[in-house]
Amino acid sequence: MTTALASALPTPVASLDHYIQSVHRFPILSPEREKELAWRWKRDNDLEAARELVLSHLRVVVAIARGYSGYGLPQADLIQEGNIGLMKAVKRFDPERGFRLVSFAVHWIKAEIHEFILRNWRIVKIATTKAQRKLFFNLRSIKAGRGALGATEATAVAKQLGVRPEEVCEMDTRLSGQDIALEAQADEEEDAFAPISYLTNPELEPGRILEHEETERLRETGLERALDGLDARSRRIIEARWLTEDESATLHELAEEFGVSAERIRQIEQKAMQKMKALMAPTR
Repeated sequence: MTTALASALPTPVASLDHYIQSVHRFPILSPEREKELAWRWKRDNDLEAARELVLSHLRVVVAIARGYSGYGLPQADLIQEGNIGLMKAVKRFDPERGFRLVSFAVHWIKAEIHEFILRNWRIVKIATTKAQRKLFFNLRSIKAGRGALGATEATAVAKQLGVRPEEVCEMDTRLSGQDIALEAQADEEEDAFAPISYLTNPELEPGRILEHEETERLRETGLERALDGLDARSRRIIEARWLTEDESATLHELAEEFGVSAERIRQIEQKAMQKMKALMAPTR
């Protein structure tokens, strides 16, 4: 799909300005149209539907690619790589999830651009960890120039990024130093990785992100449904005891509020929790 679709898309090689103007001429899809096209692609393998989905999001790739202009790589190449990520996103997009394509595609676009940068920016250390890779991109984006950081600046950056100042200084040295090959060497430690090996954190893979978001949405929906199944007093007790952002109410405070004993409040709370658990249980 990717090869066939790529051949039918405009390319930024000839004139970048002309390309940017052309991609902004493609209309932004309405949610209804986007869903229709996504279903046509998923169910019928309609290549024209996939093409329209890609074309309508090329402007997104341009916007993301601009954020990586400081790496000294041709903007046209960054866009081309981002377009590959977009096509991969369209190929995997599932309209059943209820999310817009743009929120799903951003990850794939950035992943392809990151891979391209790491393949071509030859001042990244041969073997580095995922944390160092993250530091590489973060530090590169916040540095004003290529000059080395002073001790005070390094400390401030370390605090901003949540790492040790020594790590910032080490990465800054790499960024300011000479070119180093990206390929892993035979004498590297066994648990070391070449840059290409750690482009994506599995937990940040779009499918997993959407799965986590869907689970959280169902959990919140189930909780609200369970609360709706309680009487007013039981709901007040559960919310005051478990769902408040402030300090939770005590049994004695609620007993005073309702004019009953603290033991009675405990019994109502226990019964309400049992009822909610039954209401939130998955149906078969």
